[in-house]
Amino acid sequence: MEFCPTCGTLLQYELPDMGRPSRFYCPTCPYICYIESGVKIKRRQRLVRKEIEPVISPDDLKNAPTTEATCPRCSHDKAAYTEFQTRSADEPATIFYMCLNDKCRNKWRD
Repeated sequence: MEFCPTCGTLLQYELPDMGRPSRFYCPTCPYICYIESGVKIKRRQRLVRKEIEPVISPDDLKNAPTTEATCPRCSHDKAAYTEFQTRSADEPATIFYMCLNDKCRNKWRD
């Protein structure tokens, strides 16, 4: 990505036309930057995925209090829950549930 040195707008790319070389131009001001024919613009960058850490682990919910909440997957009526403040202080806390059905163990949030 190239930006206009005059106004800071993202420069647009224009293909070569009628003997004129390809160029970058600014759509808001008269800035033009011609591109040499030997320059390659293509560049690849490998992105590395970060490991995703769970917000809560099953160990956190083993000793957690239980409540009567219906599991959306198996309709079991009991779930363990824990509460975290994931947003700003003036927003309500997020409640994380885990189904207590041994075959399901579904996790969801409210």
